[in-house]
Amino acid sequence: MYVIVVGGGKVGYYLTKTLLNEGHEVLLLEKDRRRAASLLEQLGEVVMAGDGCEVRVMSEAGMGRAGAVVAVTGDDEDNLVICQMARRHFDVKRSVARVNDPRNEEIFRLLGIDATVASTRIIYSLIEQEVDTGQVVPLTALKRGDIEIVEADLDERAPVVNRALKDVHFPGDSVIAVIIRGDQIVLPSGTTRFEAGDCVVALTRPEDERALRELMAGPLEISPKPPA
Repeated sequence: MYVIVVGGGKVGYYLTKTLLNEGHEVLLLEKDRRRAASLLEQLGEVVMAGDGCEVRVMSEAGMGRAGAVVAVTGDDEDNLVICQMARRHFDVKRSVARVNDPRNEEIFRLLGIDATVASTRIIYSLIEQEVDTGQVVPLTALKRGDIEIVEADLDERAPVVNRALKDVHFPGDSVIAVIIRGDQIVLPSGTTRFEAGDCVVALTRPEDERALRELMAGPLEISPKPPA
């Protein structure tokens, strides 16, 4: 899939690297020419200098054939304009926007942006969570409650241990995002095998969270009811 990432800060840089490692065709747009030149040295020809809010730049970037546009600049207004133009002018099917001020999330949703990510909201949700060690827990529900980020610590009894990702049937649209193995970050492919001790981070819909939890950690234990 061809993905255009707008905004060459840390988020845009690491997202571009991740997408490239996963085999996607990617273009990173950065309007600051000095920053763009630095990124070009690090990432190569996938970097283009230009303002992602301008229709001319969008056209030159090939936005008309993009499968997804991700706007991760530090300016919410720019991110909104980019996603709106991508959808309405270039008919891009999937638009994702970074929201720096969580108060703007509702505006983005009402204007039809497919997905928003607000770092402030996520961090706040993490602080508010009460987590029991060793359990599979939803770290946070993303806006509108249609996607959850779920973390699982695998032990030797986990049903997925010693199995390759491609051989596991995950519920619904669940996706394994990353595996933390010791001090290493593993970006999984189909041949990646789950190991005891892995910390697995996945994306899933709320209705599939329980099935995913049981798949990765085993059936939930139900405490017996006390005698009447």
